[in-house]
Amino acid sequence: MTLFIEDTQLKDARITKDGYLIASVLCARTGVQDYLGSEVGKPDQPRVSIYRPDSAVFAKDSLATFVGKPTTDDHPPELVNADNWSKYAVGAIGEEVMRDGEYIRVPITLMDAEIVQKVMDGKREISMGYEMDLQWRDGVTDSGEHYDAVMTNLKINHLAIVDKGRAGSRARIGDKRKDSPTMTRTITLDGISIETTDQGAQAIEKLQSEKQALSDAQQNAKQAHDTAIATKDAELAAKDAEIAELKKEQLTDEQLDAKVQARAELIGKASTLVKDADFKGKSDAEIMKAAVAAVRGEDAIKEKSAAYIQAAFDLAVEAKPDAFRDAMSTRKISANDNGQDDYEQRLSAAWRSA
Repeated sequence: MTLFIEDTQLKDARITKDGYLIASVLCARTGVQDYLGSEVGKPDQPRVSIYRPDSAVFAKDSLATFVGKPTTDDHPPELVNADNWSKYAVGAIGEEVMRDGEYIRVPITLMDAEIVQKVMDGKREISMGYEMDLQWRDGVTDSGEHYDAVMTNLKINHLAIVDKGRAGSRARIGDKRKDSPTMTRTITLDGISIETTDQGAQAIEKLQSEKQALSDAQQNAKQAHDTAIATKDAELAAKDAEIAELKKEQLTDEQLDAKVQARAELIGKASTLVKDADFKGKSDAEIMKAAVAAVRGEDAIKEKSAAYIQAAFDLAVEAKPDAFRDAMSTRKISANDNGQDDYEQRLSAAWRSA
């Protein structure tokens, strides 16, 4: 684990009849906070942003580490423990540890007369000393803040009273003065470093987040518009192609006459094979199928190709005998010869009677 220092706000201070100083402090804030690279084991990086999620800050195991931890006059050069407690401790954190918005609120009591007097004389800023583990991974919070690492396993070691904390004079014991300076932060806006108050930085970061959201929304809207235009262009192109194909299929007067004549010839041929057939509304292929089926039966056309049906139809038409020739070949012809035939018959048989 790594030791960190965090400044925060201490308010509602009062002196008891025993001379102790009692106050309430907000500490261990959630969100993203910046550290010098040298403070977190990254000396090659000028600044490191660390994200503290709610799940880590308000974990029960973490909250339990606050109770009873010592308060000190400035940060000691080592972690405070049972072996050096009497050397560094000037007070302690109380038991009423609770969540207050994005912070943890704890009560403290300063019991050393010297530190109480220092606070009364103006030494009012505070700074938290704690340990935590870091998981090094880049990410972005739900509010759009970038971070380089995520805090886990936070454990408080001590709370120090300091002349000037890294958080500035915002973190003060019982700060009621109107002229006291406020905590400042340096943020980067469009490539320019700007030093502003913490509230100002939060406002700028919010505006930056809203600006990015607006930019993303505009980009998404443009993409949706471009997609809609491309889709419509594709639909129009398909329609143009369809119209062009229809124009190609449009018949000239000469082609139409030829098609009508061919249709009439087809129906005429089919009618010689299928008596009293109604070919209205049928396609050429359907007419030929009906004719072949009438001559050769339905099985003759089942699952046959169009070319086969065409050939079978042509053969059936050619094999059909001419109606006039058929009638003449089976009809007996008689003629009126005015008795000539009978006369010739009598002459040929006269010798028999003689």
